[in-house]
Amino acid sequence: MAIIVQKYGGSSVANAGKIRNVARRIADCFDKGNQVVTVVSAMGDTTDELLELAAQVNQDPEPREMDLLLSTGEIVSSTLLAMALHATGYKAIALTGPQAGISTDSSFSRARITGIEPKRILRELDKGNIVIVAGFQGLNSDNDITTLGRGGSDTTAVALAASLKAKVCEIYTDVEGVYTADPRLVPGAVKLDEIGYEEMLEMATSGARVMHHRAVELGQIYNIPILVASSMIDKPGTLIHGGKDMEVRNKVRGIAHDMDVAKITITGVPDRPGIAASIFTPLAKAGISVDTIVQNASSNNITDLTFTVVKSDLTSAMKIIKPVAKKIKARECISDSGLGKVSIIGTGMQNAPGYAARMFETLYNQGINILLITTSEIRITCIIKESEVEKAVRALHKAFKLDKAA
Repeated sequence: MAIIVQKYGGSSVANAGKIRNVARRIADCFDKGNQVVTVVSAMGDTTDELLELAAQVNQDPEPREMDLLLSTGEIVSSTLLAMALHATGYKAIALTGPQAGISTDSSFSRARITGIEPKRILRELDKGNIVIVAGFQGLNSDNDITTLGRGGSDTTAVALAASLKAKVCEIYTDVEGVYTADPRLVPGAVKLDEIGYEEMLEMATSGARVMHHRAVELGQIYNIPILVASSMIDKPGTLIHGGKDMEVRNKVRGIAHDMDVAKITITGVPDRPGIAASIFTPLAKAGISVDTIVQNASSNNITDLTFTVVKSDLTSAMKIIKPVAKKIKARECISDSGLGKVSIIGTGMQNAPGYAARMFETLYNQGINILLITTSEIRITCIIKESEVEKAVRALHKAFKLDKAA
């Protein structure tokens, strides 16, 4: 029998009725002769509610206790889902992340999976059980509960699929699949039938919220096909895979955007060896990820350095950078939190000219000023004002004729 790993997001298990609906979907998969392992997120807004409750008790809680608290949301939804399956005559067992054999490092709130020992899951499957695993969590070397951060349940599901050598990992959410752009911004956005790992990874890292980039990365490494589909309706979703024969029907496959961008600029930076390390090493040690980095051409051995972080890290980053800027005798350190980014993505762009020019011309025609530009082989990203992101996404979607994508 094939092992199928499914994952259901918080909106899919937000109340008792939706939990019963998910139980029926799982049962249908089981009845087709599959062994089923299901990963669940916390119900609805449970995680946000727990964060608010914690803040009422302590404005600066210890990370260990916070992770232990937040892990309870997924435990509640996993046990209720197992109960729903029991009520309809199916054998099921709920497991926490640690009970499922998930080990992590000790980076509370953003832990990384270091290994999975699936013996317990395989044993339960052999007993004929449907296994329900609480997502978003694991156990570190000190036997402390850790959480995996944003997209943690997606990452749990794909990691389990890899360790179990599953046939496919199915991610069920409140959208029908991966679109050429966010359908909330672009009514004419088209659902893609399939997309390659590389393109999906760029879309996820550039702001597409349908899947977390860590989960896509794992899928690519272990060659696990990932189906993204709706848990609300029975319609074909989008298959993320690495098929060599995938046809690129459109050079640009999608437009991604991200409103969660803040910029830090250090002016008057001495241009000498070791300066960049002195700036970015303290940020790395604090667990702050840096995205776009731009350094101006040096004049008289003085330059300006600009980089972006997520908005939630801006205050912490500035606290770290200001003393560093003073130490290296930079002129000043300034920030801007009113930014966003828009990206065009597609493997067909690699060996074809003109895509950057069309993107820049489209933004110019909309009166949108480009503040920073960053690229990869299959992506071009522009940092712009946050207030202009929606207009940019719509204009680029039209300019690259993505309403005709398939």
